[in-house]
Parts: sequence; C-alpha cells; structure tokens
Amino acid sequence: MSFGTRRRRQRRDKVTLSDVAQAAGVSAITVSRALRDPDKVSPSLRDMILKTVEDMGYVPDLAARALASKNSGIIGVMSPSLTNYAFIAVMRGIEDRVRSTDLRIQYANPDYDKQDEVHQLRLFLTQNPAGIIYTGLSENDELNSMLRAAQCPVVEIMDVSGDPLEMAIGVDHRAAAEVATRHLVHKGYRRIALLGGRWDVRSRRRLEGYRAVLEEAGIYDAALTLSVDGHTSVALGAHLLERLMTEHADVDGALCHNDDVALGVLFECQRRGIAVPDAFGLCGFNDLDYAGVACPSITSVRIPRYEIGYRAVDMLLRATGEGAPPPSLVDLGFNLIERQSTARRLLVG
Repeated sequence: MSFGTRRRRQRRDKVTLSDVAQAAGVSAITVSRALRDPDKVSPSLRDMILKTVEDMGYVPDLAARALASKNSGIIGVMSPSLTNYAFIAVMRGIEDRVRSTDLRIQYANPDYDKQDEVHQLRLFLTQNPAGIIYTGLSENDELNSMLRAAQCPVVEIMDVSGDPLEMAIGVDHRAAAEVATRHLVHKGYRRIALLGGRWDVRSRRRLEGYRAVLEEAGIYDAALTLSVDGHTSVALGAHLLERLMTEHADVDGALCHNDDVALGVLFECQRRGIAVPDAFGLCGFNDLDYAGVACPSITSVRIPRYEIGYRAVDMLLRATGEGAPPPSLVDLGFNLIERQSTARRLLVG
C-alpha cells in the first residue's frame, strides 16, 4: 500500500463523536457533556468515557463545534510583547486557568503594527472565538471598533487607567510610577532619569506619574527622559545610561520601564565605577526573578502578572455564564519591593 493510499484511508477512518458514543454504550450528548462539562457526569461514567476517547484516539472537531455551538472554544490572546520576558508569567496564568476547561489558546504578536493588529484580530474573529484577551489599551481606532463589535467577551489586560471597551484587569501604571519615583526622591536622589523602550500606553502612564512627582518636588527635567522605539533589553539599559551620562553626567538615579533595562543600567554603572546605591539609585518595573538576585539587588515595582492572566480567563468564563457576572474593571494593585539598589545610607525627608 502506498503512503498516499494509507493517508487517504486514515482520513476516511477518522473517529467521530458517534463512534465514541457507540463504543461506550452511551449517547453522543453524554460524550459531549463528559468532554465539555465533566462535573455534570458521574465520576465512574466520566472515567469510562475518557478512557474510550483515549483508546480510540478521538480528537474533537473544532470547526464542527463552532457550527453546532456558540463558539469554537478558542480564546484569542493578542499581545505586542510576547517576546517580553515579563509576559511569560501572564501567559502561565492564562494557560493554568484554561487547563481545567476544554478551551484552547491561540496567540498573536502584532509587534505594535496597527495594520497587523487588525489583520490578526480579523483572523481570530473568523473562528467564532469564545473570547479575546488584548494586552493594553488600544489606540488603534479600527481595532477598537472591531473589538466593540465582537460577538464574544473581550478583556483588556495589564492597564486599568482608561475606560474599558468591555472588561479590563491590571494595575494603575501611573500610580505605580508615582510610588516608585517618590521612593527615589525620599532616598535623596535629585537628578532622576526615566529610561525605557517604546512609548506604549503603559509607559506613557508611568511617564505621567514620574513627571508629576518630580514637578511637585521642583526637580523635573525633561532632558532626563530617554527611550528608543523598540523592545527593551539589558543591552538597551546599558546603552541608554551611556547616552545619558554623555550629556548629563550629574544624573544620580533612574526609574526604568522594565527590569531588563534596570539590569543593563546596573551593569553600565559597574563598568563606569559608579557606586549603586550611594552615588546612583535604581528602580525597575515588573519585579522579574533576577531583580532579587542581582548584586546589588534591584528595587522594583511588583506587578501581579500571573494573577492578571489567570483572572482574565476567569472573567471571560464568567461573562459567558459560568458563575457570577464579572466586574467591568479589576485593579489588582502593585507593591514596591525595596532592595539594595535604593538603600542609600543618607535619607532625606
């Protein structure tokens, strides 16, 4: 038998839901219920059906399901920063919450390209998804119109500073930057820079908080705000401090958009022989694992990234009728984790 003939026969012999039901001696509805809502089937019957499914190699047909039910069982997750290490915890939260359901996740990474955002969302919507999770507050009018018109729940994650299209969960990034900047001022730093990458909504909210605190203290200098239109990295942090020191050698502190930038700033300080924290204060954002084990350890704003992902899926499930209706806005708060990089000996009130 040729390979092509074998493949054609395998396709014709695909196991169906009815085949599983017949082998298990139950109705197709019971099999479907055991797969979709296992708690509604007795444990012994559920175990028997699942064993039959496994033995027969049955794989649900998502396309057929989309035609027969309200959705395809797919949650579309759109984020411009899937390559950002900080988003890994969010993804883990999403995956952990989905694991106990029969839903599946599809990811899209438009990389801040507005046209690709629209294209990726359109592809999601053609699949009749169970829900959409979108990272950030969109400034793409066409995308927002599509999200508003979507026939499924939509949750915006990470930032809660604006009015959600439907539902949003995250933290107030302006307030977080205010707390971090005020901490640096309290420690006696006066020439405090703001360093980062692309100016998305979250980074601009942080700029607002940073600027408000420094203006209140009478020490704001716009020249100390430095960023590039690209992804953050350790190398970027070192590069930004090098550029900053060339023109502003008196800078004595920095609030960084992300911990990877902060780590690069720390390395550049060490290369230049600048003592952290006595001569230079440093604060990062997200509280990634390495912030606590760097030497000196890096003060950072801790964001509940795992919980944001986990609860975003929970909100989608509740919006489709599984449990109490979800709130439209959930602010999970943040914590400033003070470490050695701002532990200056001389405190200024």
